[in-house]
Amino acid sequence: MNCKAGFVYSDEFVNYRFTDDHPFNQMRVLLTKELLEASHALEDRLIIPPRYATEEELALAHSKAYISAVDKAGRGLLTEEEGLEYGIGTEDTPMFKGMHEASKLLVGSTLTAIDAVLQGKVQHALNLGGGLHHGFERKASGFCIYNDGAVGIKYIRKNYNYKVLYVDTDAHHGDGVQWAFYDDPNVCTLSIHETGRYLFPGTGNVNERGLKEGYGYSFNVPIDAFTEDESFLRVYETAMKEIVDYFKPDVIVTQNGADAHFLDPLTHLSSTMKIYERIPKIAHELAHEYCEGRWIALGGGGYDIWRVVPRAWSQIWKVMQDDQPFEGMLPEQWVQKWQDHSPVPLPKYWYDPEGSYKEIPRRKEITEKNDQLLEKSLQIITNQKKYNSN
Repeated sequence: MNCKAGFVYSDEFVNYRFTDDHPFNQMRVLLTKELLEASHALEDRLIIPPRYATEEELALAHSKAYISAVDKAGRGLLTEEEGLEYGIGTEDTPMFKGMHEASKLLVGSTLTAIDAVLQGKVQHALNLGGGLHHGFERKASGFCIYNDGAVGIKYIRKNYNYKVLYVDTDAHHGDGVQWAFYDDPNVCTLSIHETGRYLFPGTGNVNERGLKEGYGYSFNVPIDAFTEDESFLRVYETAMKEIVDYFKPDVIVTQNGADAHFLDPLTHLSSTMKIYERIPKIAHELAHEYCEGRWIALGGGGYDIWRVVPRAWSQIWKVMQDDQPFEGMLPEQWVQKWQDHSPVPLPKYWYDPEGSYKEIPRRKEITEKNDQLLEKSLQIITNQKKYNSN
């Protein structure tokens, strides 16, 4: 299968930067782009330059008072006390110069990806600058200022009137997007994430099922800490296929956080590169089966920017083009160029060698627990089908 795909990118993505030692570092997008170029998988003609979101577009998912506060903060005109009301100026989401413009670009890049797909210019579009799923209507949270996913889905509903399935495989719960559409039956959200017992934001329980007309269109599978590849993929593949068949979306939007990897410094999951080969393949397959190929993929979390994120995100692009992940060794020129900049030895292969991490002693217990959570989550579909048939 060979598909027409677009890669949304701007060197200005790196302007979204809090502090030099902050874990959210958009350098990872540049590293991914250069890895793809070194692998001869990305040509200039496939790159789509993004635009900035307008104030009106931002207001689809954010209050005007909040947008104004972000703008003032980026110009040094918002006090620390004023900022705290909006979640700005915290340790997670510090103020920085030009934050309004930098954030508008990330939202605009997702809107660019959406238009490219829904106007038929490409079948699939990848925007690694997006995926900031923790932003709320009037509050920044978890490194996220504006929620490009929420704005983007509102934009799809307003301009294209498509039913949207949003799938989030970041290790952190996709809370901002879920709550933005909690009562909307035309937007279905699925988040597979590490349980909130141990990890920010602490939400995403199985019983978060939607509200009013949106009941039955919110799905969460909070997997246990130290979950490994096999269990993660069983949950993901089963949930994805069941929910797509149940909801029958017109377009799929995926958030592709790369922080479920065992090397990620902020999470406690134990996956390897195997899941990042499989996640986009299932999304690709289902987009063609149900949505005439309409698939927009966003970035997200991922805090080992040297060893994990470039490899994981490159696989999305490769699958978008020909449905086959990269195999074998990484291009030597990329490794040599960036090794001197990296604080850790860079990997040599696209895959993680066997035995890369210590054996997990609770493997069977963790797997059984995840299976039970999956069953509980999918029970919503069974109940909804019974309700609809009455």
